[in-house]
Parts: sequence; structure tokens; C-alpha cells
Amino acid sequence: MTAMQLLSQDFLYAVAKEPTPVLNTPDFQSVFGGADSMTVKTDNSGLIREMEFIALPGTVFDLLGEFDYGDHKIFKVETKEYEYGSELFVDSRFVELKKTKPGERFIEMPKKEDIYKFLDKVVGSRYCWGGNYNAGIKKLAELYKPKGNISGSLMNEWILSGCDCSGLMYEATNGYTPRNTSKLVNYGSPVEIEGLSAEEIAAKCKPLDMIVWNGHVIYVYDKNTSIQSSLSKGGVVKLDLTETIRDVMSSKTPVNDYSTSEGERFVVRRWFPEQ
Repeated sequence: MTAMQLLSQDFLYAVAKEPTPVLNTPDFQSVFGGADSMTVKTDNSGLIREMEFIALPGTVFDLLGEFDYGDHKIFKVETKEYEYGSELFVDSRFVELKKTKPGERFIEMPKKEDIYKFLDKVVGSRYCWGGNYNAGIKKLAELYKPKGNISGSLMNEWILSGCDCSGLMYEATNGYTPRNTSKLVNYGSPVEIEGLSAEEIAAKCKPLDMIVWNGHVIYVYDKNTSIQSSLSKGGVVKLDLTETIRDVMSSKTPVNDYSTSEGERFVVRRWFPEQ
């Protein structure tokens, strides 16, 4: 792999022209294709751990350095839309370079009906670590083209179709909600659930509340139903709300505040207004 260089031009910023995969490695080819250009790099769980998230169109990046591959570059970047301590890299063919810093992407509170329309549409979608663009990015299979015919399931991996747990709401809200659970545990306002039973917690939940811990998030769909994207459950599923909470409580304790508690625990956070 080529070494990182200082920026070779006076462009210091970039804007995502389209949904843009953001990795924690500059070696995109090893992830999308590998040595034989026929594989996707995954771990023992079948997840692309090099994936961080998919930057939505208009996302602004600061450029920190570049890897020159001749017909394209891989930029090391930072963005205010994803501040989780990871090194971030994007392919130059997904972004537009800028000499002066553009304004940040405008993100407004989505309408509830639009969120629900999206959630209903993606039920059954596959789980994708780092994914938050359910339709997938077909351009990945054009830029990092498989050398031969591959299965439909491998193609879905290749183009990052589907979403992970926090990516489900991130796409539904056009990036209004935080991208990862480490911030979702303190997002919005707390719902007091400490000491309550699963039935009592379910009764206190309102639509779009987040049942969350550092590692996973489940959303309240309505008074009887939850929705989540889960690897173990096969992707985006709707399940009984009380049963879902009871299942969580088999290994975790309900608390009112995540930051001031310890151990295996979860919170319910309310972020959508007028409930």
C-alpha cells in the first residue's frame, strides 16, 4: 500500500457528492475485492469492521492527507458529523474538493410520518455493520469491480446494502440523530425506568423512544411494537415491545442515567418532541 502524503493541491476540504463510504483504513482495495478482486473482507461474524459509516450527501470533510493511486486518491479526513475517535478515510471519487470551507450540511428535525414511511419500507433489510444507506452503494462495485460473477448475497455485502442498529434511525432522520450508540445513551431526555418491570417500562414508552446501551439500540415503533436492526435476528425486524424489553432485561438492568451507573445496563431515551 502506498504511503500517506501531504496534500498535493490547495484543496483543504471536500463535500460528499453522494452517499460516501467512510472506512477506518485507507486500503479500500483490501476491503472491496482483496488480492483476487473477488472477496469482501469480513471478520468471523461476517462484518466489515473497517466500515465506520456512510456519509450522506453534503457532508463536509477536512482533508488531512492523501494516498495517491494514480487514477484516484484516498483522503484521510475529519468531519463534525462523526466524531468518535476513529481515523477516517474516503475515496476521492465520491467527493467534490473545495478550497474554502463549505457550510455544514443543513439537518432538520424530520416529520414523524416520514420516519415511519422509511422504517416500514426497510423491514427485512439485511444487517450491515457501519451501514446507514439501505439501498446500498452500487458505485462501489463499479470502482472496485469484481473480476468475475459473484452471488447476490456477496454483492449486497460489497455495496454495503442494509444498516446497523444506530444506522437505521440515522438514515431515517437524514443524519439528525447521532450515528453511534456511545452518544445515543445520553441523547434526548431520560425516561425513568429504574426498578420497573418489562410491562411497566413498555407502558411508559412513547413512539420513537430509544431502548439503548453502549453497543445496541432498539426503537419503540408503537405501544405494542419495537423495531431494530440486529445481526442475530437477521436484519431489520419488528417485534413485540414487552417481549423485547423482557429479553433485554434477561442480561441488563434498567437504569435512569447511563453515565452515572455501571455494569450491564440500559436506558430509555426520548428525543422526538411533542410526545
